Amino acid sequence: MAFGRGAKMDARRPSSPSSSLCTTTTVAVFVALCVVGAWMMTSSTVFPVEAPSSKKSEPVEVSSNQKSEVKDQRAEVDFGTTEETASSNAIEGSSKFEDTDNNDNVPDESHSNRDAPEEEKFTENAMEKPVEMIEEASKEKEDSKDSFDDANGKSGGQSAKEGGETGQSGDEEEKTEERKDNDTTTENDAEKSDGEKKEDREAKSEDDSMQDATEQSQIQEKVEESGEKEQAAKATEVFPDGAQAELLKESNTENGSFPTQAAESKNEKEAQASSKPSGDAITYSWKLCKSIAVTDFIPCLDNEKAIKKLHSTKHYEHRERHCPEEPPTCLVPLPEGYKRPIEWPMSRDKVWYSNVPHTKLAEYKGHQNWVKVSGDHLLFPGGGTQFKNGALHYIDTIQQALPDIAWGKRSRVILDVGCGVASFGGYMFDRDVLTMSFAPKDEHEAQVQFALERGIPAISAVMGTKRLPYPSRVFDAIHCARCRVPWHIEGGKLLLELNRLLRPGGYFVWSATPVYQKLPEDVEIWNAMSSLTKSMCWKMVKKTKDTLNQVGMAIYQKPMDNNCYEKRPEDSPPLCKETDDADAAWNVPLQACIHKLPVGPSVRGSKWPETWPQRLEKTPFWIDGSHVGVYGKPGNEDFEADYAHWKRVVGKSYVNGMGIDWSKVRNVMDMRAVYGGFAAALRDQKQVWVMNIVPIDSPDTLPIVYERGLFGMYHDWCESFSTYPRTYDLLHADHLFSKLKKRCKLLGVFAEVDRILRPEGKLIVRDNAETVSELEGMAKSLQWEVRMTYTKGNEGLLCVQKTMWRPKEIEASM
Repeated sequence: MAFGRGAKMDARRPSSPSSSLCTTTTVAVFVALCVVGAWMMTSSTVFPVEAPSSKKSEPVEVSSNQKSEVKDQRAEVDFGTTEETASSNAIEGSSKFEDTDNNDNVPDESHSNRDAPEEEKFTENAMEKPVEMIEEASKEKEDSKDSFDDANGKSGGQSAKEGGETGQSGDEEEKTEERKDNDTTTENDAEKSDGEKKEDREAKSEDDSMQDATEQSQIQEKVEESGEKEQAAKATEVFPDGAQAELLKESNTENGSFPTQAAESKNEKEAQASSKPSGDAITYSWKLCKSIAVTDFIPCLDNEKAIKKLHSTKHYEHRERHCPEEPPTCLVPLPEGYKRPIEWPMSRDKVWYSNVPHTKLAEYKGHQNWVKVSGDHLLFPGGGTQFKNGALHYIDTIQQALPDIAWGKRSRVILDVGCGVASFGGYMFDRDVLTMSFAPKDEHEAQVQFALERGIPAISAVMGTKRLPYPSRVFDAIHCARCRVPWHIEGGKLLLELNRLLRPGGYFVWSATPVYQKLPEDVEIWNAMSSLTKSMCWKMVKKTKDTLNQVGMAIYQKPMDNNCYEKRPEDSPPLCKETDDADAAWNVPLQACIHKLPVGPSVRGSKWPETWPQRLEKTPFWIDGSHVGVYGKPGNEDFEADYAHWKRVVGKSYVNGMGIDWSKVRNVMDMRAVYGGFAAALRDQKQVWVMNIVPIDSPDTLPIVYERGLFGMYHDWCESFSTYPRTYDLLHADHLFSKLKKRCKLLGVFAEVDRILRPEGKLIVRDNAETVSELEGMAKSLQWEVRMTYTKGNEGLLCVQKTMWRPKEIEASM
């Protein structure tokens, strides 16, 4: 009607400007009504909106193990919800949030839905399409590899203030729709184009983030902690808090908490500042060592200047340690034609001749099946002076003669004196027994070097004038197969040293010619030994002969208490003074005296440990809550926490996350062992053995290591270790080097690490960030491959691999 009436009026009177304006107004009103009607018809659908920056909405997944990245946060963003509501939504698992800023640009609905994963869309009912998409809040990605998010506790609820990772659902959609009603619906083409460019950059940034997260996940140790009602998945971390006082804490934040952006930014800035080099980078100049020993150089055993000054060599003083005042910083050259060592167990039978190019021992002992030369290899038939027909037969002969010795059960850790090429210890692995073998350097050419090249534990040492570097009462058994040690001379001083080392109730197996031959010299030694062992209260429990090898053996047992000592008719050998510390073993002179046995049910040594393998995990009976542990907790809790810590670190990071092929790792050293937790955690790696070193300036925890059925020794890392070059596949140092910096120069220590480590061997260091950075510089100067470097706050982790590189220049003199 309105339009018809208007037409008649137009026919009777001429058109005017006012009538034209009226017509325009009428059309505008009609269009507006159409728009309103269309809006009412489609009001059930909410289109994804964009922030003013024209960024397209992207889905964000908030998981317990990975924190969603937050980009370009704006303080003025109104999330339309309270902090409590947002936190509640996050906890309940709602992973869809919408930025409710006013938006000028509305993207195509089908395009947005196509980009979002189906499982991340919300629906109001089964007949409707998804009505809400996630608007990802974002922040700029950090590129530094030496810093990373503190991920502890990021699996719980999150407040709206902390990163804008909360959004709307339910009633909040209505508020969003009301705001949309006032939004401008026209698009600006220039803004849209700019938005698309930003989308491309954002997508690339997110791809980089996903790649970084994938790489990080390979080296992270996942920390899990049980709650009262459920397990909360805590964020992953490459290593727990490394400060020694806090080392064993599961995390440094409450479960499920989120750090504030202010705290994260502060920590990141501090980490970046600490990672920046102070001043010019330090350069190192390496030269080859100039020594008579050349490729076999052991600084503390090849100190020609010190050896020449000795007044006597009667007690093998020239085979003892004589370390230079300053540890050398030169590098030991490789033998010509050196190759990667043959892997265990094949290495027990043969090694590359080029790696240990010595033949004298094969010439001297070839008829006794010690070692033979065959082409490019040195062969080890598994024999010895006393077991020419094989070590396994000999080992079983001992077991048959004395079933109570129970290899691999009761007797787990033994000492082999004068080991030769250590075939005895090598085959003891078949009986689940660890053998600490030792022999003098060059007494028989390269015997200990042969042992280590084969993958058998051994050190270069001699029973001379000083105690051996082990605590008292730790070896379950001690073995000597024709070891040529004069046990009976000088009041039995050397045999009394074995008495110090032998566990109460432990066995001494003596397989030597005086046991079964009747030559005058042998008879004299046998009589002297019989008298000495009786006065020491050792009981001979078995004397037998091996018919196959035609050798005999005598087996003695140390007493379990002091009754025998008190009933002796003569005080010879005398009892040691009460002030004599039997555990003191670093450069302590030998004495011809007997240490009394422990008294009391809670004293170490008063009873036998658990049988293997139970003893590995059980807290020693003499460690209880009354003792304060290394990390400040009660002793038993400290031990248990240390074991749990290293099981987690080794299982989650070292074995599965560092890219180390453990099938190629045999000889391992823990340079600072504490309770032996690292070695215990490697038990499942059957081909691995670990030498546990307790530094002389660290708490004396070595007896605990032995109580667990593991082994090790004391050492001062400001001096050279008593092993040949290139003898270990992997070295592990937990907060060692930062402590050494107070006592000696790290350059000399790192040169020693290079000497010990085989080419292609690995060094794993956990220490403060400054020390890790310094060591990384040294490794790079040696042209080592940096496999991984990682820092978190002030703590760092470094894994490097030694290469075949050697300098060309030789130092002027030693």
